[in-house]
Amino acid sequence: MSVCYRHPDRETFVSCARCGRLICPECMRPASVGFQCPSCVKEGAASVRRPTAAYGGRAVSAPVATYTLIGICVLFFLVTTGSGTGLLFGGNPSPIFERLALAPTAHATFTNGQFAGFADGVAQGQYYRLVTSTFLHFGIVHIALNMYCLFLLGPALEAAFGRLRFTALYLVSGLAGSALSYALGPSNEQAAGASGAVFGLFAAFFVLQRKRGGDVTQIGTTIAINLAISFAASSYIDWRGHVGGLIGGALVAGAIVYAPVGSRRVALQVLGTVAVLGAVVAIVALRTASLTSA
Repeated sequence: MSVCYRHPDRETFVSCARCGRLICPECMRPASVGFQCPSCVKEGAASVRRPTAAYGGRAVSAPVATYTLIGICVLFFLVTTGSGTGLLFGGNPSPIFERLALAPTAHATFTNGQFAGFADGVAQGQYYRLVTSTFLHFGIVHIALNMYCLFLLGPALEAAFGRLRFTALYLVSGLAGSALSYALGPSNEQAAGASGAVFGLFAAFFVLQRKRGGDVTQIGTTIAINLAISFAASSYIDWRGHVGGLIGGALVAGAIVYAPVGSRRVALQVLGTVAVLGAVVAIVALRTASLTSA
């Protein structure tokens, strides 16, 4: 008797169009011609190559990483605003903000406007501030400008680089901005903001356009204008973080887009990104040594 290969108790006269085994109605999977069995459908799905982004990694259908980064920044803003920082321009004492901001050396802290003691800075070993400070902002105007730029540039870069490479680009750019701010900025001032990471995205978009042979006039002008504003308003804007993020983003993006296609592509992209991180670590180490030995 003709029975289903998966259900021996069921008689059938239909066979899989791919392997020829008999299948019952429960096991029939519609195919372009006839039906296939579950095993052949599974094997066929496993052999289909997943689409990739232009420069490696999985292709993305939605800019999840971009929206996640925006969400994290907004969450940090709500928490620090709720703990005391000013809504419009920041600057008011907040124990959470003071704990996470980029503070080069030990500094005074305040709670409800009252002196609460001193807190260590990066030079005293709190290196996490180099990262957490990139998710903080001085008021709603500051975060609105940065998140608007991230919203504009993030989806295109994430689609081209893939989710993992884009996230690495953003984080390393922000870290490079923090490192240069720490190295060249005043030792008694706090810094914060995603501007370094955003400038890294500016640089990455410029590199990507050049690699593709596109027009870079608009993005080049945008970078020039924002740098000019940074230097002109240096009393209020940390130009060091912007320049650091710009350089870091350009180097990481260059490693991603100029790595030749082939079996060594991923290794070269990782090596380039790690080299930028190595430079960041060296800059931070030199600055820490100078501050602790003074």
